[in-house]
Amino acid sequence: MIVHSLSGPSGTGKSTSAIQFAYENQIEAIIDDGLLIIHGEKVAGTSAKFEKNTITAVRRAIFQEQQHQLQVMDALKEHEVQSILIIGTSDKMTKKIAKRLQLEPIQYFHHIEQIRSTREILMAKFIRTTQGKHVMPIPYKQVEQNFFKRFIYRGFDIFSKNKVKLGETTIVQPDFHQQIIDISKNVYIDLIKYLIGQYKVVAKIDSIHFVMKDYRQILYLTLYLSPPVNYDVVEKMGGLQQLISEQFLRHFEFEPSSIEIYIKGIAEK
Repeated sequence: MIVHSLSGPSGTGKSTSAIQFAYENQIEAIIDDGLLIIHGEKVAGTSAKFEKNTITAVRRAIFQEQQHQLQVMDALKEHEVQSILIIGTSDKMTKKIAKRLQLEPIQYFHHIEQIRSTREILMAKFIRTTQGKHVMPIPYKQVEQNFFKRFIYRGFDIFSKNKVKLGETTIVQPDFHQQIIDISKNVYIDLIKYLIGQYKVVAKIDSIHFVMKDYRQILYLTLYLSPPVNYDVVEKMGGLQQLISEQFLRHFEFEPSSIEIYIKGIAEK
């Protein structure tokens, strides 16, 4: 069996990336948080996200419980898995999982920074911190609903580059994730208004629309420019986009996915 490892800190988007990464690297199965997933479907195991605290969650993820361990080992044999991706927070953890499941030594070590951009990682960490959202790379229908006291809902479909559906995700907030920082959307809007107010070539704001959906955040700005327009408008608006991105990174530790600026006109003197 060919064994791969994908590691990175908690909340950096490993589960979100796993199905597509496995497909692109011709990896048949995934071990993620106690689950055995084959071709985007849960085959065996129990997720660590069902646990009540972080200690039992870690024990579940590394297959410390013998019945859980044997169930997944039997499923691997039954499905004659020839290649597998083990997900963990470190190479040490994935090695431990491989040993517990009596797999071959890991031949390929991958790290989240190699497959996700810095922006994507920062956004994933922001969502984990502010909303407590965890991603399970299995369909919503396969998640045992009664395990969760807080919320669980359908995530998003995962497609290959040529638009073949590879799998689905489910978003959950486990019982053990209790530290959440709630930031009102007005906070983002107020920062944007302040930054634009300091930007001399902008006379006034016509509208601000900030959309946060899943892992994308799109800012739509409609502005009036200050006369006379004796400057390079494209250059100045590029500078405004850069300023907003830098300040979002400074204050919230993420950058908007897209900042779209529409110039409605030139303000009257």
